[in-house]
Amino acid sequence: MFKPKLLTTLKNYSIQQFTSDVTAGVIVGIVALPLAIAFAIASGVSPEKGLFTAIVAGFLISFLGGSRVQIGGPTGAFVVIVYGIVQSYGVNGLIIASIMAGMILVIMGIAKFGSAIKFIPHPVVVGFTSGIALIIFSSQMKDFFGLQMGPVPADFIEKWITFVQNFSNINYYSLAIALGSVLIIMYWQKFVHKIPGSLVALVLSTVAVHLFQLPVETIESRFGEIPSMLPAPEIPSVSFSTLKNLIQPATTIALLAGIESLLSAVVADGMIGGKHRSNMELIAQGIANIVTPLFGGIPATGAIARTATNIKNGGRTPVAGMVHAVVLLLIMLFFGQWAKLIPLASLAAVLVVVSYNMSEWRSFKSVLKSPRSDVIVLLTTFGLTVIFDLTVAIEVGLVLSAFLFMRRMAMVSNVGVVTREFNDEEEKDDPNALEKRIVPECVEVYEINGPFFFGAAYKFEEAMAILENKPKVRIIRMRNVPAIDSTGMNVLKKVYDTCKKQGIVFLIADIHAQPLFALEQSGMLREVGEKSLFGNIDDALNHAREIIGLPKEGRTAPFVPTVEREKNK
Repeated sequence: MFKPKLLTTLKNYSIQQFTSDVTAGVIVGIVALPLAIAFAIASGVSPEKGLFTAIVAGFLISFLGGSRVQIGGPTGAFVVIVYGIVQSYGVNGLIIASIMAGMILVIMGIAKFGSAIKFIPHPVVVGFTSGIALIIFSSQMKDFFGLQMGPVPADFIEKWITFVQNFSNINYYSLAIALGSVLIIMYWQKFVHKIPGSLVALVLSTVAVHLFQLPVETIESRFGEIPSMLPAPEIPSVSFSTLKNLIQPATTIALLAGIESLLSAVVADGMIGGKHRSNMELIAQGIANIVTPLFGGIPATGAIARTATNIKNGGRTPVAGMVHAVVLLLIMLFFGQWAKLIPLASLAAVLVVVSYNMSEWRSFKSVLKSPRSDVIVLLTTFGLTVIFDLTVAIEVGLVLSAFLFMRRMAMVSNVGVVTREFNDEEEKDDPNALEKRIVPECVEVYEINGPFFFGAAYKFEEAMAILENKPKVRIIRMRNVPAIDSTGMNVLKKVYDTCKKQGIVFLIADIHAQPLFALEQSGMLREVGEKSLFGNIDDALNHAREIIGLPKEGRTAPFVPTVEREKNK
C-alpha cells in the first residue's frame, strides 16, 4: 500500500521498455514546456516558476508515486487558487500554503484517505472544473487580444466590464498570432502526432514576431530574463498569523491535488489496464508539494492530458515521468534564454485551448439532465467558483451535496403504522408481509423502512403522533432498517420512555446486527430488556396476545428469517 510503483515495475524491467519510456518521456517533456510556462503566468507568478515545478515535482511524483504512468506538474486546476493567494499574501504566502498543503496530503495518504477521495460528488467536480476553465479563459483575454489596458481586475464580472471598456484598444498583431496559434494547436495533431501542436505554435509565433519585428508583448518585455538553472532551496519566513490565514487555501490546494491526481490515476488505469496505489500517490503528491516550493515552485498534481500523452507514446513505468522532468531541466539549461522571446499572445492561445478541453462541457450538459438535486449542486459550485471563490465553492458544494443526499435518504426512508388496516403497497408475494397476519385490537405495529438516521427520524415522530387511541402493546418492526445513528436511537428511546409512562408494553421485532449493536452500546438494550426483542414479527405478535389475554396463533405464512431474506436479495 505504501510502496512506490517504481520499485514494483523495476523488477522485470527490460531494455525495450526503457527505450519506450525514454521516448515517451522526451515527448511529454516537450509537451509540458509551454504548459508549465503558461500556467505559471496565468497563476500570477513569473514563468520560470512553472518550469521549476514541472522539473522538481514531476520527478518526485513519478519517483515516489503509486501510479505507473502519472505525470505531475502545474495544472490549470490551481490557477485560480494560486492567483488568489499571490494577490492576498504574495509569493512567500504561496510557498507556505503549498508546503502546508503538502503536509495535509501526506497525512491523508498515511491515514489511508486515498479511497475516500472518490466519494467527492461528480457534480461538485464538474462544477468547479468548468468554473476554473471559464476563469482561465477570461484571464487570457487581455493577452489574446493584446488589449492596451492596466492590470486585469481579479473579480470575474469586473474583469469582463473592463475588457468591454477597453475593447477598442485591440492589438491586431496579437490577435492574429493568437488565432493562428489556436488553429495550429487544434489541427497540427491531425498531421503529425509525435510533435505537440502547442510547441509548434510557440516556435512559429516566436520566429514570426522577431523576424518581422511585430509590436507585441513577449515574456521578456513583461518578466525579463528566464533563469537557465534551478535556484538553491530556500526556507520561507513563517509567522503564526500567516499560518492561521493560510489554513483554508492550503486545505483547498490539498483537496484539489488529491482529487486531480487520483482522477488522473483512475483514467490512466483504464487506459493501461492497471491499478494505482491511491494512498502512496497522495503521499508522493504531498512530498512533491513540500519540496517544490523550496525551489520557488507552485502547487503541483497529476496532469491528465500529459499522463494520457505519456501512455499513448509507450510510457508504462515511472521512468518515463522521471525522464520528462530531466528533459525539461535540460531544455531550461540549454535553451532557456530563447524562451523569453515567446509572445504572450501565443501562450494565451495555449491556455484558451486548455480551458476549452478542461471545461468538460459534455459532462456539464449531461449533469444538467440529472436529478434536480445534482443540478443544484452543479450550478451552485460553478457559480461560486466563477463569481466568488474556489475555496468557498468546494466547501459549499460538498456541504450542499451532503444535505441533499441526506434529504434523498430521508425520502426513501419511511415509517408506516399498521393496525387492522393494511398498506396496499406491501408486496403480495412477501411471506413476511404483515397483511398475512392478524394484529389484535389493542396492538399497534410500526414498520420502519430504510436507514433510521437523523434525516428520517422526524418521520417516525410524526407517525407516532398520528394515532390518538392508546394501545396496550406497541411493536416496532425493523426488518428493513440496515443501520441506525444516534438521532434514531434518541427517538427510539423517547418512544420507549413514553410507552413506559403510559403503561404501554414496548417490543422490537426483526432487528438487524448494526441496530442491535447500537442498542447494546448505548445501554438501551439493558433498559428495554432482551425479552422485549424478537427475531420475527410472529413471535412478537404472539407475545402481545399473551399480554392482552388472547390465545397464541400459529404463523399464517411461512416465516423467512431476516438473514436468509438478505441472502436471497
